[in-house]
Amino acid sequence: MKIAVTAANGKLGSSIVDALIKEIGAENVVGIVRTPEKATHLGVEIRQGDYNSREEFNEALKGVDKVLLISGMDDPQKRIQQHRNVIEAAKQNGVSKIVYTSIIGDEVNNAFSPVVQSNRQTEKDVKSFGIDWAIGRNGIYIEPDLEYIDNYKKDGEIRNCAGDGRCTYTSRKELGFAYAKMLLNDELNGQVYNLVGDPITQQELADLINKTYKTDLKYTPVSYEDYKKERVEELGDFIGNIIAGIYKGISDGANDVISDFEKVTGRAHLSTYEMINDFIKV
Repeated sequence: MKIAVTAANGKLGSSIVDALIKEIGAENVVGIVRTPEKATHLGVEIRQGDYNSREEFNEALKGVDKVLLISGMDDPQKRIQQHRNVIEAAKQNGVSKIVYTSIIGDEVNNAFSPVVQSNRQTEKDVKSFGIDWAIGRNGIYIEPDLEYIDNYKKDGEIRNCAGDGRCTYTSRKELGFAYAKMLLNDELNGQVYNLVGDPITQQELADLINKTYKTDLKYTPVSYEDYKKERVEELGDFIGNIIAGIYKGISDGANDVISDFEKVTGRAHLSTYEMINDFIKV
């Protein structure tokens, strides 16, 4: 069996590749990337595949049995056709199953919604192509908060517009494990799974970071408009609005969903505290 992972040298892709190697061995895993020379460290066969090129994916998916399609990072509307290039090439090459990494989120009410909408369209495309499929909807990664820890320490606070909204955080390592199971377990077909952990508030996140890092952070809620202004000033219009939209979604309850992680993997998702400690050990 050959299983291909697109965008394999990204952080999520690398995690999925690592999980697959543990399950089926490196010789059965193919990493598809835009720039092959940047992916040699993965230790698997590397093939070139740019989401914009149907022709490259026609070649990249030759002899592949199953493919893991990681959602692209381009403009939301561009992603739809980019993903179709992979799906159409998969069908042309006789791929037996496609697994897609979608996302949790509100489809209509904030600046992150266009990203969610494009993911939902790809979900529809995956379902309509007449081959086995499974879709994971990823929760928000815990890693960016932990990578931002020095800024939190400097400011003495976690500051955003999530308020008392609860967020079901996950990690790339947990997702890698789940997606490997979705690819390998043929009973996990024809379903959409929420790949998330336990729901927590931002105050609870601050408490857990304090417990682990021995910090004294507080959580400061601010209005959506104020937070959006801060993020746009620091990150620019596009990313700033996206980040503000994500936290507005949390405030509105879009990220407080029932987890299907145990159904997919056979074990409970790591707690947020466990994920934070896992991150520190790396």
